[in-house]
Amino acid sequence: MRYLPRADAATTADWPDLVDELDRWGRAGRVAILWWRDDDAVTPTSQLGELLRLAEEVPLALAVIPALARPELAAALHGRPLVAVLQHGWQHANRAEHGKKSEYPNGRPGSAVAAEIGAGRARLGTLFGSRALNVLVPPWNRFAGEFLPLLAENRIAGISTMVSPRGSALPSGLVAIDVHVDLVAWRGDRGFIGSGAALGGLITHLQASRLGAADPHGPIGILTHHLIMDGPTAAFLDRLIPLTRAHAAARWATAAELLQ
Repeated sequence: MRYLPRADAATTADWPDLVDELDRWGRAGRVAILWWRDDDAVTPTSQLGELLRLAEEVPLALAVIPALARPELAAALHGRPLVAVLQHGWQHANRAEHGKKSEYPNGRPGSAVAAEIGAGRARLGTLFGSRALNVLVPPWNRFAGEFLPLLAENRIAGISTMVSPRGSALPSGLVAIDVHVDLVAWRGDRGFIGSGAALGGLITHLQASRLGAADPHGPIGILTHHLIMDGPTAAFLDRLIPLTRAHAAARWATAAELLQ
């Protein structure tokens, strides 16, 4: 099999290239840790049913919007021990007066931010019990660094974004659990980004971790949005999951495990 340089992997990767990269992990005596986050859950839908089908045998971290979450969602997750619930902001409402969308932009009153975080954590605990983890997933993956100290103060143990806040050091006791490969083409038709791009992104991060250009022990996260998941996205996951589960150098981790 061929070895793809990182620049090429980003656009031209194929399934044998992923197997080749995992083989390299195996020859190095290492195991790549993967994890899966899906955003914007509120209530049972046919799309959620398809998501749960895809995640039948691997852990799934479901980012739930606390203010909008319905009790029926908790019932839909009954009997699925591999599904964890994360806190997806409060209302998934844009509070930015200008610039990119964010529920927690710079300049919001800290008291309001703290109140929303506390209320969201309490509501998810009531609805989902121990399934709800103290992990904040900021809507649009944006969270102003000035509010990071409020997380630990409100018993939030982890934060999950596409790129964790790097401008400020994380407070003691707060763990960053990043996702790396978003399968949605947001700047296109909001469909699947394509196998080449998805595999390329995954391989690029695997290579960076294996070669020491990124955290060698950090998990690599896949991000989906079940409400707009299309057939090609599902087909990609239907192939990715069994391939990685069958490879000795890959393992899917739970969000609870990553907090530790």
